Amino acid sequence: MTTVAAAIRAALLTADPTDKAFAARAVARDWVADKLEFVFDCAMPDRPARPAQPELLPPNRMPKRNKAGSERGRIALWHSLAHIEFVAIDLALDMAGRFGAEMGPGFVSDFLSVAADEAMHFALLARRLRSLGSHYGALPAHDGLWDAAFETRHDVAARLAVVPMVLEARGLDVTPHTLERIRSLGDETGARVLQRILDDEIAHVRFGTTHFIALAESRGESPQILWKSLVTTHFRGAIKPPFNDSARLTAGLSRSFYEGVATSE
Repeated sequence: MTTVAAAIRAALLTADPTDKAFAARAVARDWVADKLEFVFDCAMPDRPARPAQPELLPPNRMPKRNKAGSERGRIALWHSLAHIEFVAIDLALDMAGRFGAEMGPGFVSDFLSVAADEAMHFALLARRLRSLGSHYGALPAHDGLWDAAFETRHDVAARLAVVPMVLEARGLDVTPHTLERIRSLGDETGARVLQRILDDEIAHVRFGTTHFIALAESRGESPQILWKSLVTTHFRGAIKPPFNDSARLTAGLSRSFYEGVATSE
């Protein structure tokens, strides 16, 4: 029987975007079907395999996006979203593969289900790009999301604090505005895609928050105090409003976490 670690590692080392999406969904499906052994017999790569395109640039070298109403602006928006979801496949796989032995089968189940969702999101967004006459890889992107994962590779609490509870939670804040902008352009198909992603991301943030709180309490620490300490240490960006407080609260991320850490603007 294949081990879950080996299956996850193989998916992480799959470079082709479509193949990676299929591999992630296959790992999640095989795990649910009890076809993978709960054994961690190989290490996760420091960086996952990436396709030759898109070109990865430092965030400060990314070209400015065109207006959303223009054809180029729409393509740039959907490409940016597709890249986020593509990297999110690896983030979820790595979470399960890197920390699953320490955190247990339930943790692995949660984050493999996240990986499968992210793979489905990427497929929807890649299809959206094709409908606009473009494709994933046509524009440059940056690797800031994976940099955050690399920074927290030695500590599951730090990884949970930064990736689901900061980076994915930010998606809860910005997606409703993007959704309304897309709808105002008459793109109901695109709006439905974003609504599906938003609904799923609430669950993803909830997974991260739930496991983080349980981990902090098992250590005898305040979840809010530990989260603020880890974010201050490991997250280089700013936590800034506006916040989608209702979605965050549904995901278990109350204001008691980010009060005192968030910037005023």
